[in-house]
Amino acid sequence: MTMMDILEIREYLPQRYPFLLVDRVTNVEAGKFIHGYKNVTVNEEFFLGHFPGKPVMPGVLILEGMAQLAGILGFYTTGKRPVDGFIYLYAGIDKVRFKRQVVPGDRLDMQAEFTGSKLNIYKFSCRALVDGEVAATADILIAEQAV
Repeated sequence: MTMMDILEIREYLPQRYPFLLVDRVTNVEAGKFIHGYKNVTVNEEFFLGHFPGKPVMPGVLILEGMAQLAGILGFYTTGKRPVDGFIYLYAGIDKVRFKRQVVPGDRLDMQAEFTGSKLNIYKFSCRALVDGEVAATADILIAEQAV
């Protein structure tokens, strides 16, 4: 079991505030799976417009959080990091389902399981949960790119 705090996460992801959507990694096994979470607070900038009076985390940001977590697993597995001149970009998203809203005060628990690769494209089966209840699921493809 390997945990990562925000300082270590920032070594694996090029994203920064306000677009860094992983607060902690709670468990990771190279080439297999990763678990982590995002604490969702009312102070998130996206709540200013989504939606005034009824704050709901945008679904695309839930997907982005899951993709960032998958990216950490990709970097952790390959031993590469953004400082080495690599990033991961979306290559595809399949089987997306949203099951419940994510609102301020929720802890968005995210999971990504490595399911395969071809060349420099990696596939992950991802889930996001709140209090054990599924909020979203997706199969996410990310492509490794040198920068």
